[in-house]
Amino acid sequence: MTTRTVIITGAAKGIGKAIAEKFIAEDYITVLVDVDDEAGKALAHALGSNGHYVSCDISDPTAVKELFSTVIEHFQKIDVLVNNAGIIRDNVIWKMPEEDFDKVIDINLKGTWLMCQQAAIHMREHKTGRIVNIASRAWLGNRGQSNYSASKAGVIGMTRVLALELGKSGVLVNAVAPGLIDTPLTQKLPDDVQEKLIMAQPTRSMGQPEDIANTVSFLSNPNTQFITGQTIYVDGGKSIGAGI
Repeated sequence: MTTRTVIITGAAKGIGKAIAEKFIAEDYITVLVDVDDEAGKALAHALGSNGHYVSCDISDPTAVKELFSTVIEHFQKIDVLVNNAGIIRDNVIWKMPEEDFDKVIDINLKGTWLMCQQAAIHMREHKTGRIVNIASRAWLGNRGQSNYSASKAGVIGMTRVLALELGKSGVLVNAVAPGLIDTPLTQKLPDDVQEKLIMAQPTRSMGQPEDIANTVSFLSNPNTQFITGQTIYVDGGKSIGAGI
């Protein structure tokens, strides 16, 4: 089988790292995009000859265009784009600085849009491709996350539009909405907060980054041919309304 190429944003740690490891195991040329140069370079080295790190601020249109030009120059074709990069700046709306709203939208929504735009141009030309956007169960609403929830709701809306626009070109676009996942971010939460969050899950457990990676892999597989415009929740059932 011809070697396939994937670009993963926010790839240096956590969920992005697990996704990168999954694609490497499936023999993809794996382009790791991040702004954490130390972690990104270390991961690329650990992944071996198919792991390649590129530093890029995805909210910068010029940098994103340069990223795609570089990848296409070196590898000729991009088969899969995984938009995983995202940040949080939590606060209740009456205390949230405007710059914290702008920054979250810039990275989580505009950055994803810029990456999708360049991928769409390339994939339409080749009449094939997969785009997987990492959204969040939080798009349904989380206290203190008016910026983050709005950004992820935007990602889901964008996913649906792109599925309509790109379907006839053989490009499938889907979203994955993680819930409570065991990442460096959640590990920093106090034990009592972690326990409360876990007890709100129907499964009474926290998901693993590999759970997200496995879902992304399925949606990216060339044998997955008739799924597009969908949001797949990987959240232990939390999205069905379970809570305490």
